[in-house]
Parts: sequence; structure tokens; C-alpha cells
Amino acid sequence: MAPTPCPFLWLNDQLLPADSPAIMAQDRGFLLGDGLFETMQLRHGAAPRLEAHLARLEDGCHTLRLPFPGRDTIRQALPHLMAANSLTDGSARLTLTRGPGPRGLAPPVRPHTTLLITTAPPSEQSAPPVRLHVSTQRRDRQAVLNRVKSLNALPAILARMEAREKGADDALWLTHEGEIAEATAASFLALLDGQIVTPPLSAGILPGISRGRLLSAGLCTERLLTEADIPKFQGAWLITALSLTPVAAIGTQALPLQPEQTGRLRHFLYDAS
Repeated sequence: MAPTPCPFLWLNDQLLPADSPAIMAQDRGFLLGDGLFETMQLRHGAAPRLEAHLARLEDGCHTLRLPFPGRDTIRQALPHLMAANSLTDGSARLTLTRGPGPRGLAPPVRPHTTLLITTAPPSEQSAPPVRLHVSTQRRDRQAVLNRVKSLNALPAILARMEAREKGADDALWLTHEGEIAEATAASFLALLDGQIVTPPLSAGILPGISRGRLLSAGLCTERLLTEADIPKFQGAWLITALSLTPVAAIGTQALPLQPEQTGRLRHFLYDAS
């Protein structure tokens, strides 16, 4: 059964019904993907990793030369929206665009950003194990958009479509140098030589919040991984701010599911206070 939609959203500085017209037709986020987003967990009436998400959003704004709305603006909006939607647990998505502008690629000299926040109730089930397809796309390690949560998702959409056509659930990106990077919307973890490892940022990956927490806690380490390492993996996972998903196979290589490790990681990331 699908979760009940939340009836309200937050747009710029006000609470609005979720089914009301909200975004201007000239908004550059809608027309050009000119913006950023963050998705975060909501738990016990708060966003426990809010400051980490705001720090990444602020860094992304600096990279894209996008005005940052200010942390207090978002800190104050979230409780109002959660209360209006009678939500204590679930998720929130924050979308920030450069706002409306004239035709063409050049942004306005003084942009008026659009800030949209939506919430969703928690998923009722843990994500089932997935099969990954090694994408024919290759990740440019130096691309600036690797480091931000950009609204430009077409490469990921095409990679996911290719994976579905190959009978897989998601795609695993490699760099041009053959290094494992990440999935289309998740960081990648592997169990190798009895240790949980994750590709370094130099592989052209997003600095994931959950990934960073595991590194800080000493629950995983950074290590360059290549396609040649896949047969050696003793397990693998995809992680986001909201979920940890075991990987059942990469291409034709089946992987052990490691339920004990999965439970331990999931508890640390999403259940522990």
C-alpha cells in the first residue's frame, strides 16, 4: 500500500497546499535543471543530520554560484511543515533553484531563488536486495557536478534505463580509468578482505552524508576499487540518507547478502539516536 501523501509543502516563505500551483513557468530549475536538492531523514520530529545537509547545500551553492537561502530559513521552515503534515518520521526533500529568469542559458544578474520543501511519510519496508549493471557510461573524475546534488539527473536516468533494459535494478558507474565510483543515486560500499570499503572522493563521487558518517565512525575505509575487484567482493551495499540496500549481484557476479553486517550498518545509520 502506498503511503498517504503529505497535504502541505513549503515554498519560499509560506506553507501551501501540496496540490496548488507552485513553481513559475520561467523557473530555471524547471526549464534547465539549474539548482540543487537535499533529501534527509526525519526522525522523532526532527531532521537529525540537518546541519550536515545544510553544509553540503551551502558548498553546492558556492560551486554553482547560487545564492544560499540561509540556514535559519530552512531550520525554521521544517518544523512548520512537519507540524502541518502531522509528520514526526519520514523524509524531507529540499529543492533550491536559481528561480525565474529570461530565455537562454545566462542567469539573471540578481537571481531570486526558489526554495521548495516537501515531506513524505516513512517507507513501510526495507529495500530488497538489488542487481547492478555496470553502466556503459563513464564518470569523469574531474566533473564539477560530481560533488553537488544537482537537479541535472539525465545521466543517472539514462544509466538507470540501461540497467533496467539489462534486467538489473540500478547501474554502477566506473570512471574512464576503470575505477568504481557509485550508483545512480547512492554511494557504494563493498566487503573486501573482511573489511567494508568505499571509493574515495577522487573517484568522482558525491560526498554522501551516510558514507561520511560510516567513515567517521570507523565502520568503513576508503579504497580505490576497480571492475577487476568485483569477483573478490564478499558483499556490497548502496547507501543514501534514507536507506541501505544490499547488492545481490553485479552483472553476472552473485554476491553474498551478509545479513548481520546489513543489520549492523542499518541500525547505525537509521535507528541509533
